[in-house]
Amino acid sequence: MTSPLPEVLRYTAFSSNPAGGNPAGVVLDAAGLDDDAMLAIAADLGYSESAFLTVPPEGVEGRTERAYTIRYFSPKAEVSFCGHATIATAIALAERTGPGELVFATPAGTVPVEVAAEGGTLRATLTSVAPHIEEVSDADVTEALAALDWQRSELDPAFPPRIAFAGARHLVLAAATRTRLADLAYDFARLETLMHRLDLTTVQLVWRESDTVFHVRDPFPVGGVVEDPATGAAAAAFGAYARELGLVPEQSVLTLRQGEDMGRPGELTVTLRAGDPRVRVSGAGTPIG
Repeated sequence: MTSPLPEVLRYTAFSSNPAGGNPAGVVLDAAGLDDDAMLAIAADLGYSESAFLTVPPEGVEGRTERAYTIRYFSPKAEVSFCGHATIATAIALAERTGPGELVFATPAGTVPVEVAAEGGTLRATLTSVAPHIEEVSDADVTEALAALDWQRSELDPAFPPRIAFAGARHLVLAAATRTRLADLAYDFARLETLMHRLDLTTVQLVWRESDTVFHVRDPFPVGGVVEDPATGAAAAAFGAYARELGLVPEQSVLTLRQGEDMGRPGELTVTLRAGDPRVRVSGAGTPIG
């Protein structure tokens, strides 16, 4: 006899409006699902990622209460870490068990999350695994620009291309103008091929509005979607990148605006603390439908 499928929740992250932010599927009890079943659910939903919870491994941060194993699937494959699905899952749990601290054992490492009620809205803050930044070859930058149909002259010279990691790998490219960022029409297959070769989850496209405000977009062909509406993992990676290159102070609070060009505006808050290499990413969330 086939076991019934578990309930699949639908939440958006990085917005308090169901029509904004980034939608995620959330399965709070995935104990009866194998990899193929999780991938099938994610593909059926069609969101950039869905999250699946099971019991935590022994000894995760020394805790068992409010601790979980979490896995993430795009419509095409498993992903090592997904920020927006983490935020969505934390808010779904908080609606059922109350705000407070949660611990997620992710494929990338342990990620603590704090959920708090602020003016009737639940906001979740994840703390990334230790980040790092890598050089990227000039040939790979050239190929990425060709796939995006961008010219080198359209890049912001203050933001050198790098691969940034805070749970997943993202190529950071900065546009010199908001107009360049707004015009996204890329070669899906060509960019996907490059991203597979470099083991990238997204390409983090950035434009700096002010000292602390950035507009971002994230092509995600390796996940089977053209663009991710709000990307918490890339936000964490970008925060580490900006701090390491001295583009922002070691202790900063940054605002990343994403999804506006897709009609799904969202806001991600990136907090950098002096003396702590990890990056905190915060946002609101709400059920869809």
